[in-house]
Amino acid sequence: MRRHLSAAACGVVLAVGALAAPPAAAQPASSPPAEPSPSRPPEGTGAQPYASYWYPNTLLEWNPRTDPDAPFNRSTTPLRPRVSDPALKANPNARAGEARIAALVAFAPTSGNPSQGSLTSNYYAFTHWQYVDTLVFWGGSAAEGLILAPNATVIDAAHRNGVKVYGTVFFPPTVYGGRFEWVRDFLRKDGSRFPVADKLAEVAKYYGFDGWFINQETEGGDPQIASDMREFMKYARAKNPSVHYMWYDAMTEDGRIAWQNALTPENDAFLNDPRPVAHSMFLNFWWSEAELDSSRAAARALGRSEYELFAGIDTEANGYNTFVNWNAVFPDGRPHVTSFGIYRPEWTWRSSRDRADFYAKDSRFWVGANGDPSDTTTTSPWKGLADYIAESSPVTRKPFVTGFNTGHGDFYNVAGRRVRTGGWNNLSLQDIPPTYRWVVESSGTRLTPSIDFGDAYEGGSSLRLTGRLDAANTVRLYQSRLRVDRDTKLSVVLKTPAAGPSRLKAAISFTDAPTTFTTLDLGTTHSGDWERKTLDLSRHAGRTIAQIALRASPGGAPVDGYDVRIGQLAVYDGGVERPAPPTRLTVLGTSDVTATRKSLRLSWRPSPRGDVHHYDVYRRNADGTRTYLGGTPNTVYFVPRLDRAGSETSTTIEVEAVSTEYGRSAAARTQVTWSGDVPAETNLALDRPATASGRCAAGEGPENAVNGNPSDKWCTLTAEKWLEIDLGSVHEINRFVVKHAESGGESPSFNTADFTIRVRAAESDP
Repeated sequence: MRRHLSAAACGVVLAVGALAAPPAAAQPASSPPAEPSPSRPPEGTGAQPYASYWYPNTLLEWNPRTDPDAPFNRSTTPLRPRVSDPALKANPNARAGEARIAALVAFAPTSGNPSQGSLTSNYYAFTHWQYVDTLVFWGGSAAEGLILAPNATVIDAAHRNGVKVYGTVFFPPTVYGGRFEWVRDFLRKDGSRFPVADKLAEVAKYYGFDGWFINQETEGGDPQIASDMREFMKYARAKNPSVHYMWYDAMTEDGRIAWQNALTPENDAFLNDPRPVAHSMFLNFWWSEAELDSSRAAARALGRSEYELFAGIDTEANGYNTFVNWNAVFPDGRPHVTSFGIYRPEWTWRSSRDRADFYAKDSRFWVGANGDPSDTTTTSPWKGLADYIAESSPVTRKPFVTGFNTGHGDFYNVAGRRVRTGGWNNLSLQDIPPTYRWVVESSGTRLTPSIDFGDAYEGGSSLRLTGRLDAANTVRLYQSRLRVDRDTKLSVVLKTPAAGPSRLKAAISFTDAPTTFTTLDLGTTHSGDWERKTLDLSRHAGRTIAQIALRASPGGAPVDGYDVRIGQLAVYDGGVERPAPPTRLTVLGTSDVTATRKSLRLSWRPSPRGDVHHYDVYRRNADGTRTYLGGTPNTVYFVPRLDRAGSETSTTIEVEAVSTEYGRSAAARTQVTWSGDVPAETNLALDRPATASGRCAAGEGPENAVNGNPSDKWCTLTAEKWLEIDLGSVHEINRFVVKHAESGGESPSFNTADFTIRVRAAESDP
């Protein structure tokens, strides 16, 4: 059966009660949806901002100066240059500088992408950027909006890793609510102008992303419509050269919807007509080796690169169990035939049982069955993308600082101290992940590197090395291109279970001998807490760092149970800069969630001095401590939850700037006021940290049990079923309320029939 890209049919499936409900876009063509303006909160409120989405006509009405959500969707992270040294590729079969990888990812339904993260760790926190060149922020539906712009968090993370980001324009088939008038609205001209093309460029430039993926699958076209579409892209390309367009192989030059699965005379005018039209083309999924060979020849005949063609595969349903004719794209020992496009790689998250399962599946998808990009041997046809694509690294300028923060977690630490408990996700705060995950070289037992979500120096995770240490282990982490100057330093923050020898060295190689490491001893630790070791690199001034690694050695007898965490690794010049504080911190608006809880929108002026990586937002507590509310590289931030402490009448909000070396400014402050009496009874469990024995699906985690929304649920099928909620402190509990399946619209027969409620005040209590 022919499959084609369809955001409606293949979109996110939300569990509502016992039914897997399709997105609202899947509506009968006989009753097309109305075309309302997408819902926006009134200016001055503290409502949740979401990524922008439109129909063609509503896009023409959009103005960032009057859209209160627009500033929250704006990325300030520029696209980083990357390096890919063929001498440093992990896998000998992989090739650099040939095929590019495009990933089409649906992070959430079209209308449900929070602008700046949210209060759950259950999120597709993608970390294998080293194999991807372009991320398409997939979405669009007949019922919500056809045009979806990426949110700020995804743009920030992608650009920090040197990956371009495209929004999506999706014209669905009529069976999924498509209306051909939307295509005509999109292509309407005003004199010599295409107004929608001008707006698409305005959106991309304002929000800070790189282009658009155009998927036209609505039936009813003709040769004139196809010609108008090509003129639209040529106009857009000439008017705004920095905004790129990727065309999907669906509509042909006569206006029909007829997937070619190749570059053919039926669709090649969308690439050249005869001038360049689209910057690239995504070929439908059912290509053959012969079709890709002919596509390569056809692209070259047009004066275009074969790597501007992306041979698509559909992994939404089966992930790495999908059949792929790998040799047709990546023939052994020969240049790649085309580039490669992956539709819906977030299968690794949506099909996972929990976070550990997600990370295992994501590694299997990108790196291979062995979790080692240098060794992709397997009996499975799916070897992992690392078998074909050489890693690229954005570690090309100083300062380079990583805390191995993946952009989600169960708590938040700042400088090794816990400042927030509870799940969160925010890809704007994700550090550059290691280039090699994981390459460990040893003549003995290999240590096991992992991302550890149990402790962190900055954020919600750290790097951990564990195992039996009976020989030297070199753990390759980053490929880089960092020039060493007279004041360059390398800093490592580490933590051992107890004071004693760390048995660990920092290891760096240089471009004049990229595979030979120079080591610098990190010495002993003096406690079981985080400690910083700063190393002077001045004797290597004038050289350029090609790799950054760690080397662990027993230094004598083997060490059973070796265990060390790395909380930060940094290469920088001079001292650690402390920027000036931001100014004019302002509460733009608040919304009352409950009598004792608000959400709010903040803004401030940027720090007048210093290079700022991001801003951290806190509340000041009565005892003088602070609770972390979130962070952003932007100068606006949405706080999804601010809880009233006791009967306080106001809460102090603080924002401090964090430099690119992670020095911190003094705080800017403002007040949020509370009115009314504190209610006699409140829900102590609302949005508190929750853990469980498991989950039935990615969207049915324990956080759903405490989010106050009965339309979703926590579900588990584990043998021993349990749910635990951390109330944060000692409380007097008057009653328990448990809402079962029936509250969410399911059959009463699905209600939990037998359960026990226990309370405990400490970890050791029963």
